[in-house]
Amino acid sequence: MMGPYIAKTPNDKGFVEFNEIENDTWQKLYTRQKEIVKNRACDEFIVGLEKIAFPQNQIPQCQEINEQLGNITGWGVQPVPALIQSDEFYFLLKSCHFPVATFIRRPEDFDYLKEPDLFHEYFGHCTLLTNQAYADFVAWYADYALKQTSKEKRRLLLRLFWFTIEFGLFKTSMGWRIYGGGILSSPGETVYAVESAIPERRPFILEDVLRTPYRYDVMQPIYYYLESFDDLYQLMQVDLNVYVEEALKNGDFALHPLLTTHRPSDEQEYPT
Repeated sequence: MMGPYIAKTPNDKGFVEFNEIENDTWQKLYTRQKEIVKNRACDEFIVGLEKIAFPQNQIPQCQEINEQLGNITGWGVQPVPALIQSDEFYFLLKSCHFPVATFIRRPEDFDYLKEPDLFHEYFGHCTLLTNQAYADFVAWYADYALKQTSKEKRRLLLRLFWFTIEFGLFKTSMGWRIYGGGILSSPGETVYAVESAIPERRPFILEDVLRTPYRYDVMQPIYYYLESFDDLYQLMQVDLNVYVEEALKNGDFALHPLLTTHRPSDEQEYPT
């Protein structure tokens, strides 16, 4: 379902013309969130912010991000419309290009936006694409997803992306730390995910993850945690199809009480 936002089209030189209000929105979002993630984001994210060196006062251009990421992990970004089909999404990720819808939220949507805008993609995801394990996992995941023709299998695979790349936590000696971009680009969920007593924080068991429904329009009632990015490399060594088949056979877990208004459409066809 299309929302009210339309991505801007880059000009013939690859630049997107953002106006003063849009640049001001970026500046306010970036300044606020950079403070909020301190002592809540994983160390690799904080290091990634230094590496990628986003401009503070204006929205970065894709070429700037590509230059930074290309020199670090070989990744880049690709401007796309607000919504794209799953095959295109996975193909871009497999090709080490993170799709970015070239629009930023309006001031009236400053604190919450259902659609993934460029602040979510740049700040939440591109920052950690400076980390090789994270970057390799995203490409591996997309390659596997592209090979699946079953809608049911793809639906379960979205949960793997959701509970890692979008809403993943680490359990560390310093406490809970965030690596999921869906959390890291949200001021409210950044605090909630590591400090609230409301959500369950469960150890990452692959089949459990694949059997857990979610909604994208609420604070998450469940997070699955890993110990470090090394665990992503361990995930890349498993025969994922064995776990997908087992999850299909055993069926979904009962809905968490906070998701009792869940509808099938709440799980998006693609994870952005």
